[in-house]
Order: sequence, then structure tokens, then C-alpha cells
Amino acid sequence: MTMLNKKFRQGLGVILTLALALHSGLSISASPTESQDKPNILFILADDLGYGDLGVYGQTDYQTPHLDQLAQQGLRLTQAYANSAVCSATRFSLITGRYQYRLRGGLEEPIPGTKGNIGLPPSHPTLPSLLKKAGYRTALIGKWHLGFLPLYGPLKSGYDQFLGNYAGYIDYFNHGLGPDEPDGLYENEAPVRKGGYYTDLLADRASEYLNKLDGGKPFFLSLHFTAPHWPWEGPDDEAESRRINDSHGVSNLFHADGGSPDIYAKMVRSLDAAVGRVLKTLEERGLADNTIVVFTSDNGGERYSRNWPFTGQKLELLEGGIRIPALVRWPAKIKPAQTNSQVMMSMDWLPTLLAAAGTTPDPAYPSDGENLLPVIFGNNAPVPRTLFWRYKAHNQRAVRSADWKYLKINDNEFLFNVVTDQRERANLAQRYPQILTRMKQQWETWNTTMLKSTKEVYSQDIDAKVQADHYHAAIPD
Repeated sequence: MTMLNKKFRQGLGVILTLALALHSGLSISASPTESQDKPNILFILADDLGYGDLGVYGQTDYQTPHLDQLAQQGLRLTQAYANSAVCSATRFSLITGRYQYRLRGGLEEPIPGTKGNIGLPPSHPTLPSLLKKAGYRTALIGKWHLGFLPLYGPLKSGYDQFLGNYAGYIDYFNHGLGPDEPDGLYENEAPVRKGGYYTDLLADRASEYLNKLDGGKPFFLSLHFTAPHWPWEGPDDEAESRRINDSHGVSNLFHADGGSPDIYAKMVRSLDAAVGRVLKTLEERGLADNTIVVFTSDNGGERYSRNWPFTGQKLELLEGGIRIPALVRWPAKIKPAQTNSQVMMSMDWLPTLLAAAGTTPDPAYPSDGENLLPVIFGNNAPVPRTLFWRYKAHNQRAVRSADWKYLKINDNEFLFNVVTDQRERANLAQRYPQILTRMKQQWETWNTTMLKSTKEVYSQDIDAKVQADHYHAAIPD
């Protein structure tokens, strides 16, 4: 009887509250975070953003105030790496939490539009599918690049919703692609036409998604921008879009005669502003405190990027091709204004974010990454890591172990201390032959556990006809 009276009083309290609100003219809506213990997750991925392209990482030619503020509100990682020096390969590792070389599609560097039969198998557990199983609603807004319809796609791999591009690039204004690619912009699995600058379009959809949330399930929102990937078009460069499409056809989005540091700066500033608008929406909805926000890049920067203090760029296993910015904010758990030197890789995000959500990777597909949540929380000191890479073009291979890095490019071998020699200039291979031998053997042992790269696998190279500073880079026919 006592329990019934308690329930009656609770029900009466709700009725009185509703009546008072209606009498006062107030609107009533459930808080999206009401009765929710698990954190929301907003994972923001830039495309080809260099390590030094943000103010908080040393950029001085232009400002990135919103991303700099994000860093001040949380944690900035200084030794974060991409799993690959190119986009789709890293995206395989990010979504599976495993070395991309375990999957046939992950061998491609990157997946060309002509290979419609290669992609992420829908049967493979993914970060969105595992979070969905744990009670999350999931959405991808932006770039997919893990295989094409009808065999592959976001909705087949754990996402509830999708708006974006299936392929590796898209025009920022007409949202079309070359003749060897699927049509540019898709809503779920149907092509759509929408106006506007693509970076803004994605940010607007992300804000719309957040504004439509109601109470109940937590969300996992992947916001994968294409900026600052080519074509080199800032928000005011629609004339350049018409030029490269009208005069050469849509297949010329890789316009070697385009771009400049100024245009690139406009693209990054636009990206920064777009992220700022989405973060503002989080604040306005009262979601910021219990939302994990991650911002990072899929690989190092390309020709107009500032990769300082590193050498190399996208498509190379020098630090400039694989060292990336990485920011994490979770006000409920992470103290602000932190810098952390933990060595980490793209594939670490899956076990780390699953741990934050109170779940684990599928035991049949164990992660190659590490749960770094204790380090991110500041409870543990950085832990030593040994990480591996390979890149087919120029037979590149690399190992990072403690402060040491083994690097091979064609027949040239190098040993660097990348903590004291960030620019990879002092080759210590002859000075420390035992370390060189040990790391080479580590790479060979690891490589036997991965799929082999065959002659059919595509690997993008830096064209010596395009970049004068790589005049020895071309692979002979």
C-alpha cells in the first residue's frame, strides 16, 4: 500500500508540473541527456589536414579559433598517428579498430572508384555497429570511402543514417565526381541534389541532426569532412569549380594547376568555423558536458599543408605523412588545457570509445588498438607502444617503438630518434646497428600476420610531374 501511495504521489506531481507549465505558457521537451549515463560521441574527421595546420599546433599564417578552443577545453595529443599515409586505408582501421592490412579493401591506397567490388564487408563488426549494439543511435555525415554501392555502404556497416559522399573526393559546389566514380552526394543510398559549399552543408546537417534529438538513447555521430582535401576551392571559389568542371570535365577535380597557400587557408578556416557551429549546437542543446568530442585527421597534409616540424607529406611514411593533430574533449571526465605525449594510432579510437561507452570489441575480431582511456583521463602515464606501417609505393615500411623509428624507402634504410630529431635528418642506422636489426625483425614478424600486397593493389604515388620537390619520386613504368 505504501508503494502504491508513493507512485500515486509521483504521478500527481508530474500532472501538477505539466499543468503549471501549460498555465504559464511554457514549452516542455525532454532533455536529450535525460536518464542517460553513457556518453554521446561526436567524432570529427578532417581530410588531409597537416599536423601544423591548426593554431594550437603552431600555425601562425591564419587563425583556427574554434579548434584551438576545443584543445583548451580538453586534451591535445602530440604523438598521434594515422594508420596510413592515405585516406581509405586509415578509414578501414578507424572503423574496425584493426590494422587495415587484415582486410582486402584496406590494402588499396586508396580505393579507386573503378574497384566497385572492394570494400568493407558488412559482416565485419565496426565502431558504429558495436555502439549500436550497446544502445546508441548512429549517423555518418560526410565522407565514407570504404566501398561503393550496391555491395558496401554506411547503412550496411552500422550507421542508421547517412548523408555524404561514397567516394574519396567531391566538388565543394556542384557535388559531382568524375566519370569513373559514383554520383557525388547521397542521402542514405539514393543520390540527392543539394546546394551550398560542401563543408557548410555537412556542418548544417550535423547541427540539424543534433537539434532533432529527443530523450533516450545516446548518439554516435561521425562527422567526416572532406576539407581540406582537393579540389582547391574555398567558400568564395565557385568560379574555380566551374573552371575545372567546364573546361576539362568533372574528372579534373585533381587540378594540378590550382590551389595556393591562401586558398588552402580559406578551406581550413571554413572547416574551423563549421566545427565551431556544430559545437555551439551541442552547447545550446545542453549536450556538451556528457559528449566526447574527438577531432583528428585521416593522414598527414598534402602540398599546401603545414606539416612542420616534420618532413614528408601524404603518401609518405615520413612523419609528415602520418603524424596528425588529435584533440579530445569530455567536460564530465577530462580536465581542460592538457597536453599529452601518448603515442597512439587511428585504430586506438575503437577500443577507447567502446570502453567509454561501457562495452568492448567483438572477441572474434580483436582490436589491434589499445584502450587509452586511463591515459586520456590522466590516471596513467603514457604507455610504450610499437606501431607498424607499410605503403606499397616505393616499398615503404616503418616501425615506431618508444622514441625510435625504423624507416625504409625502396632500398634505403633509416633509423631515427623522432623525439630528439623530429625532422628525421640524422640517420643512426650505422651508429646503432642492434636497434636497427631488432626493429627490422619486428616489422618482418608483424608483416607475416597481415595480408600480402599484390600487383593488383593500387597505391597512389606523388607524381614528379606535379610536384617539383619530388623529382625523383616517379615509379618507372
